[in-house]
Amino acid sequence: MVELQRLAAGHAAAVLAFERANRTFFAASVSDRGDDYFAQFADRHRELLAEQEVGDGVYSVLVDDDGAVLGRFNLYVAGDGVATLGYRVAEAATGRGVATVAVSELCATARSRYGLTLLRAAAADANGASRRVLAKTGFSAVGPTGPDEVGGKPGTWYERDL
Repeated sequence: MVELQRLAAGHAAAVLAFERANRTFFAASVSDRGDDYFAQFADRHRELLAEQEVGDGVYSVLVDDDGAVLGRFNLYVAGDGVATLGYRVAEAATGRGVATVAVSELCATARSRYGLTLLRAAAADANGASRRVLAKTGFSAVGPTGPDEVGGKPGTWYERDL
């Protein structure tokens, strides 16, 4: 059984383990976070919690029964009811539908709990899995991304009205 949970201080070790274990896998489809991310992880984790506390973001982790993180699902609040969705799923959890379930759950609560009216997401054109998740969860392609949006790769912006 997996559960989408709001990011908390107690998730730090599991999130760091998730990021380290999947670094190479993630770098194949998005920009690598870089060594500084890992060296300064504790500070960044505290910053995310502070951003979440003031409403600048909604940060979630998908955890299994053992507390291991299987995915991260983040809403970066831009204002005026708009947020950008970003997510990543552990290599070992791909192909099981967990991303679709988590994105669906986050979309369902985005309006009622966080007052959002529009979600945006960017996906690399070569990342078929992310594009399928977005399509299955009601997002529609709206145009190309800029070169920095998906690691310098060609990509597409998607949107979902809530």
